[in-house]
Amino acid sequence: MKAYIFPNFDKANSREYTVEACNVLHRSGIGISIDSDYKDLISLEYDVEYGDETELIKDCDVVIAIGGDGTIIRCAGLAAVCSKPIVGINCGRLGFMASLERSELGLLSRLKSEDYIRSKRMMLKALIYKEGKLKGRFHALNDVVISKRHNSKIADFEVSKEGIVISSLRADGIIFSTPTGATAYSMSAGGPIIEPDLECIEFTQICPHSLFARSMIFSANSELTVKCHAKLDAKAVVNIDGENVFEIGVNDKIVISRSEYSIELIDLVGGSFFNSVNSKLMQPLKGTGEGL
Repeated sequence: MKAYIFPNFDKANSREYTVEACNVLHRSGIGISIDSDYKDLISLEYDVEYGDETELIKDCDVVIAIGGDGTIIRCAGLAAVCSKPIVGINCGRLGFMASLERSELGLLSRLKSEDYIRSKRMMLKALIYKEGKLKGRFHALNDVVISKRHNSKIADFEVSKEGIVISSLRADGIIFSTPTGATAYSMSAGGPIIEPDLECIEFTQICPHSLFARSMIFSANSELTVKCHAKLDAKAVVNIDGENVFEIGVNDKIVISRSEYSIELIDLVGGSFFNSVNSKLMQPLKGTGEGL
C-alpha cells in the first residue's frame, strides 16, 4: 500500500504533523510518496518516493491531505480525476472535512487493514459561456458562487432549470453548493445543513433584496443556467471553491450540473457527520449558559 502526502506548509505546525504522519505510515508498512518540491522541507530517516505530483497520485492508494478544509478542497480536484480517496488531517482552525486531529494520527495505521468508513461526495460541474462560446469547464467539491464585483452595484440574476425560469432576483450573489459545501459559505448565507451523503444541488441567495428569499434544493441530475442581467459595463465574478475564475457580463451564462467526478473521504475515527456539526459548528454556543 502507498500513501501520497499532500501538505500545506503555510499552516502552523504542518511540518510537525507531516513528519508524525509519515512516521506512523512507515511503522505500519505503508509506502510514502511526496512531491519533489517538498524534498528539502522535511527530514525523514527512511526511504520516501519523491517525484511529480500527478504521477505519484495516479500510483498511490490513498491521498493524505494535511492542512485545513481548503487544503482538502484543493487536493480533491487532483484526487477525483484519479479516483483516489482522501484522508484529511486538520492543522487549521475548523477542519470540518478532516478525519483526524493531531492526537489521532496513530489511527493512520488503520489504512493498512482498511478499518475505516468511506464517504462518497458528489461534485459540481460549471460550464462558462461567453458570447455563446464555451470558455471554461470547472469542477467543485464545495460550491460555485456568482457574485457582483467588489464595489459594484447590486446585480440582477436569472436562474432557470432546463429552460424554465425558476428565480429572477436582485442580490449580491448566488451560491450553488453540494451537500459537502452546505456547511460552508451557503450555511453562512442562511442555507440549510445537508447530510453530505445525500446527492442534490443547493441554491442560496447572498443578501437578496427581498423579504421572501429562501434556499432551494434541486435533484442531483438538474441542469441549472445562470444569467446576470447587468449593464454592459458591469461584471459579475464566478468563484469555484474559493478561487476567482471568470468575470461574466450581460451576454454570458453559466451552466451548473452534477460533475462526472466524485470524491471519497475516509473516516478513520468513526464519528458521525452530526457529531462534527455539534462539536465544531455549534462550538460558539457552548458555554454561553455557564453560570446561569
